[in-house]
Amino acid sequence: MNIAVIGAGYVGYSNALVLSIHNKVVCFDSSQNVVNLINQNQSPINDPDAKELALTNSSSISASMDLQHSCNNADYIIFAVPTNYDDKTKCFDTEVLIELIKTIASLNQFACFVIRSTIPIGFTESLQALSLQNEIIFVPEFLREGLSIHDALYPSRIIIGCKTYSPKAETFAKILLESTKEEDAEILHMNPTEAETVKLFANTYLAMRVSFFNELDTFALEKSLDARAIIDGLSLDPRIGDYYNNPSFGYGGYCLPKDTKQMLSSFEGIPQAIIQATVHSNDLRKKFLVRKIIEKLGGKSEAVGVFRLLMKSKADNFRSAAIMDIMLGLELEGIEMIIFEPNISENDKALFPNYIFLEDLSQFKQRSAVIIANRTSSELQDVSEKVFSRDIYGKN
Repeated sequence: MNIAVIGAGYVGYSNALVLSIHNKVVCFDSSQNVVNLINQNQSPINDPDAKELALTNSSSISASMDLQHSCNNADYIIFAVPTNYDDKTKCFDTEVLIELIKTIASLNQFACFVIRSTIPIGFTESLQALSLQNEIIFVPEFLREGLSIHDALYPSRIIIGCKTYSPKAETFAKILLESTKEEDAEILHMNPTEAETVKLFANTYLAMRVSFFNELDTFALEKSLDARAIIDGLSLDPRIGDYYNNPSFGYGGYCLPKDTKQMLSSFEGIPQAIIQATVHSNDLRKKFLVRKIIEKLGGKSEAVGVFRLLMKSKADNFRSAAIMDIMLGLELEGIEMIIFEPNISENDKALFPNYIFLEDLSQFKQRSAVIIANRTSSELQDVSEKVFSRDIYGKN
């Protein structure tokens, strides 16, 4: 098949790379740097499995900034563009996605459109009002940042959201399955609104689980108890398990914060308590930890050091990272902060005008009275007495 992928971020590029094992794939992206990297057989995302696969599939994947070139001959066009949550409208911002769908429909009226961006519940069916000739299906993705290639190769399930039986949707499910290494992955067919709901409830459940163990950790801190002993005692129960159980500064990243807010908004007029409590719990956790960090600082006038801005290990961005809200809380208390983040660009540094960036780790350790780290590192072992982290297991 000829497949076009619109947007070469984590979701788009991971899909493109895996699908290029058996298909011809063209990625469209508005970034010249991203396009150049893909055409040079290099990965634009930070993923341990991407480098080798990019070289192996070099003859079947390419990239372009020309939308018409990318979509002209495509049998399937996958949309994987960002849909950020807008706090004013209390909904995902789908304006760019809609405009792209309209534009591409005028370039190729025969391709099947596959939406893999996260969208509001009911969005796919609402596109019928645009009177497009293209068939549109929603296929939610369940990829973890930093492990997106692995998750694409070994999917837990493949969900196809289409209104009625569709040969094109059936074929796309088979295309996805034969591109994976998970021969027994279950394929579930449902209408697109149900598929959209699965996506949001899945991420909201994960956020709720993170919040549960964070509240357990908050309780243990206040009662001077060993949080690890308690979590171990819970996690050995097979009904509970030992996943998403490592305390943190709060759930963060690109997906969970925005998806929980969208889920809460979708419940308008419907009785609920858990969804709202999950969002509220995450805010409470951060405020509680700001207080504990100030207590650890003990009135000292020295700076608090921020060790890495990244949302988690193996990630390469700090979008909505929980540590950002911790920093804001400390800043409002008038506390000086210095940052050690070796992977930050000069452009991104401009987003932190009130902070000092240090490139020398030794100097950073020396100047920090307390070092906060959402996830710990062996690099901090020699100053462990200064470190404030709730990372118990050394995992994400």
